[in-house]
Amino acid sequence: MSEALEKIMKEKISSDHLLYVSMKYTKTCDVMINLLKRWKIMMDYSFDGLLEKAKKKKIKKAKKIPTAPKLKVDLIKVVFKKNPEIMEAVKEYEMFKLIDVLKKNKAGEFRKGVCLTVTYRGEEIRIDLEKLKEYSEIIERFINFTKIYLTTK
Repeated sequence: MSEALEKIMKEKISSDHLLYVSMKYTKTCDVMINLLKRWKIMMDYSFDGLLEKAKKKKIKKAKKIPTAPKLKVDLIKVVFKKNPEIMEAVKEYEMFKLIDVLKKNKAGEFRKGVCLTVTYRGEEIRIDLEKLKEYSEIIERFINFTKIYLTTK
């Protein structure tokens, strides 16, 4: 298993624990924020792995991999534009990476209706347990694609 894939799987285990164990018992917005940060880190590792593999496959646009995170994401958007699993994940990633600086409102903590409202690009996004499940499915498809991409020749 490649180093990138190992890092990705380690982050996935941590994020799954946050989602399925910590969230279940604490139901706090802080756990939600930490989960989004974990997913962001996992996606960073995935982007690095995907771009390295694309470079090895001699994909023209991936000859030189930038070091700046924004430029990496832009390159991912170009190289993998035909892969909906990647494009969908990148869309969410762009919000996840800003989670620390976005305006947030916490509501219903310690209850089933726990909800974190985030203001992103001028609109309010309600992140509740249902929304976390949606994100989780997007991430799952993204990680499955990444695993297959990184392990095939």
